[in-house]
Amino acid sequence: MRHRNYGGKLGRTSAHRKALLRNLVTALLDHERIETTDGKARELRRVADRMITLGKRGDLHARRQALAVIRSREVTGKVFGDLAERFRSRPGGYTRVLKARTRVGDAAPLSIVELVGSEAQAAKATKGAKAAGAASGAKKAAKGGKPAAGAAKSSAGKAEGKTSGRAPRKKAGAE
Repeated sequence: MRHRNYGGKLGRTSAHRKALLRNLVTALLDHERIETTDGKARELRRVADRMITLGKRGDLHARRQALAVIRSREVTGKVFGDLAERFRSRPGGYTRVLKARTRVGDAAPLSIVELVGSEAQAAKATKGAKAAGAASGAKKAAKGGKPAAGAAKSSAGKAEGKTSGRAPRKKAGAE
């Protein structure tokens, strides 16, 4: 019986499992959003929340404990700086696991693991990039440059008879 045994084995040896979780938590804290299998996502959530809690503590011992798990000094600095400030008033639950899809090759259920609040920052960045892109596209159109809309460009290429640049396939038996 598995009484009082927490954590999944993930079909790996203990050293492999530890290395896997260290890599996953480093990637999650660096990119703030990753896609992995459901089982790995559940295990990753425990480790990632613990690292952010260490970042909120902020003392030297906590930093050394985090460096024992996180593989990058830059990511550790981000945890103790930016992420610690972002989650200062939040008493836990720093990550979110969303069921995403089924992987094509082996039908494994995949999940998206993200830090709470990162979608708001992504929306701001996307909105800012779209506004900057629209402004630069409008300037180019005003100067007589290429049109800003991508759809107009792709339909113009098809109208001129251009292809994707790939060579046509040869028929079997033809030389």
